[in-house]
Amino acid sequence: MKHILNHLFEHKSFDRAEAKAILKDIALGSYTNTQVAAFMTVYGMRAITVAELQGFRDAMLDLASPLKIYEDYELIDLCGTGGDGKNTFNISTLASFILAGAGYKVAKHGNYGVSSGCGSSNVMEYLGLKFKAEEALLNRSLDEAGICFLHAPLYHPAMKTVAPIRKELGVKTFFNMLGPMVNPVKPAYQMVGVFNLELARLYAYLYQHSGNKYTIVHALDGYDEVSLTGDFKTFSEQGEQLHPLSSLGFVALKAEAIQGGNTIPEAAQYFTAILRGQGTQAQNQVVLSNAALGIQTLNRGMNFHSAYAQAEESLFSKKAFQSFNTLIQLHAKN
Repeated sequence: MKHILNHLFEHKSFDRAEAKAILKDIALGSYTNTQVAAFMTVYGMRAITVAELQGFRDAMLDLASPLKIYEDYELIDLCGTGGDGKNTFNISTLASFILAGAGYKVAKHGNYGVSSGCGSSNVMEYLGLKFKAEEALLNRSLDEAGICFLHAPLYHPAMKTVAPIRKELGVKTFFNMLGPMVNPVKPAYQMVGVFNLELARLYAYLYQHSGNKYTIVHALDGYDEVSLTGDFKTFSEQGEQLHPLSSLGFVALKAEAIQGGNTIPEAAQYFTAILRGQGTQAQNQVVLSNAALGIQTLNRGMNFHSAYAQAEESLFSKKAFQSFNTLIQLHAKN
């Protein structure tokens, strides 16, 4: 690790194979917590390269527990990097249930919050989901609820190894960047939110060569999702596109309107209220806009307003809430 750190301190980068080897060693516990913390901190001070991000991703996927299921479904994951520091409620997780309620099949990859107060795993665990990696249960969840939840540390040894270090640091690291890229079922469709434009373009480069259908989203005022607090950009296999709010018929929201509370119980309260159809207009608009982009990722010929209407029907008919309840009950029984 001394050699690795000195290499970085000299403003040098690693090639894909070197980055892969380093992350594998981290996952296998070859370094102390202090050494790993120092390594992660460097990437908070300089940009990660495409080769390094590819190498880290390769290592995570090589070490991941294999999941040989879901072959009958076209799966989508809606997942943000986190790390935008905006403390919003759990938008991508709510949007995932809206897609499931609309009849799509969602493999939601999630983890505990590190740089945010409440990640998707925090809120789902608080609301009663028991994290399990049983293939039969995950398949049944897809069949009956339209969604399965993949808690990252169950599948990624590296995530488990670095979890206490990330928690102590409390700031975003390159593991935030990796989260959406290492879903163990490798879904063919992905909607990914990222916290800055530089990372959006890195992701776009990598996803161009993946064969996946994807939408990468970044709000220009710093959110890793469609926040409706300002204009946003998307990157997809169809190219880069700016989306002015006015063109979608929205008026900019204030940041306070989409805050997520300061505790996990508060976040869970927002979450269930929105799923029950009791969210504020601002909360509903944000969740439905993100769900609409997910639906468009699956249906490239569909315009935003048609996708939004489909999402609206899922939320307000309580189909999304039914999907959530079914998932919780299935996990409680098994």
